[in-house]
Amino acid sequence: MFAAITPVTRPDRTYEIHEVAELTGLAPARLRAWERRHEVVRPRRLPNGYRAYTADQVALLRAFARLIDRGDRIGDLVSRPREAVLAQAEARALDGSPQAALLEAVRAFDRERLEGLVAQQLALRGLRGFAEEVALPLARSVGDLWALGKISIAGEHLASEVVVHALKGGLRMSRGPGPLVVSACLPGERHEWGLLATLAVIQEAGWRIHYLGADLPVGEVVEAAWKLSPRAVAFSGSDPAIVRANLPALASLPGKLPPNTMAAIGGGGVEPHARVLCGYGFRIGLEAFSKGTSR
Repeated sequence: MFAAITPVTRPDRTYEIHEVAELTGLAPARLRAWERRHEVVRPRRLPNGYRAYTADQVALLRAFARLIDRGDRIGDLVSRPREAVLAQAEARALDGSPQAALLEAVRAFDRERLEGLVAQQLALRGLRGFAEEVALPLARSVGDLWALGKISIAGEHLASEVVVHALKGGLRMSRGPGPLVVSACLPGERHEWGLLATLAVIQEAGWRIHYLGADLPVGEVVEAAWKLSPRAVAFSGSDPAIVRANLPALASLPGKLPPNTMAAIGGGGVEPHARVLCGYGFRIGLEAFSKGTSR
C-alpha cells in the first residue's frame, strides 16, 4: 500500500503513535490527552518510552474518531459500554454506503453474493472508483472488525480473495499505451489489497501495470525489469519490520535496474525508513506516479 492509501489494520502487529494518527485522523496530542484524561485505550510502553498500540486499540480509536466527527463528545462516549460505541460507529460508517451489503455477505460466508455485489460496484464505478470508494473503505472496515473479533479470519480471507481477484481482473483488462510499471510486494509481505487499489489509481494516471505478486524476492523483480524494460519498478510493504528486513536488498536495487528506470516504494511500513530509502534512490508513495512523471 502506498503512502496515500490508509493501510488495513493488521491484528498481527503493533502501531506507533504517528501511525495511529494516520489511521484514525486523530492528532498525536489528542491521542495522548484521551489516554491521560479518559483512558480510552492504554497502549503498551516500549523500553524507549514509545507507545505501542494493538490493532484492536486502533480499531476502537477509529470508532471514537468517527463518532466525534459526527458531533458526539468524548466525555459522553467513554461513559458508554464499549460494544455500544462500536455498534454505533459501525452503523454510522455503513450509512448510505455499499459496505453494509458487502459486510453482510462476508459475515454469512456467501461468496456468490459477495462476488455479485463486487462485480456490480466495479461495473458501476469503474476500476479507480471501485478501488477508492468501495475496496479501500471495505478493507478498513473488515480490518477493524477482524481486529475486534467481529469477523472471523475465514471471513476476512473470503473478503480479501474476492476483492483482490476483482482488482487484479480490472488491472488486466486495461492495457493502454502509457509507460509500464512493474510492481510487487516485498518478501514477507502477503497483504495485496491496498497495493492493488493503489495500482488502480496509478493506472488511471496513464501507466500500464504489470503486477508480479506478493512475497516476491527483490532479485526476481530486477530480473523481470530487464526483460520488460519498464519506466518504473514499485514495491509495497505494510509493516515497518518487513521493510526493515529488506533494507539490505533494497539498498542496491536502484543501481541494478535498467537505465532510466525509476525505483518507487510505498505502504504503511515505509515511513520510518523513508529517509534511508530516499538515500538509496527510491521515490516514496503515489507522488512518484504523477502525470508529469509518466510522460
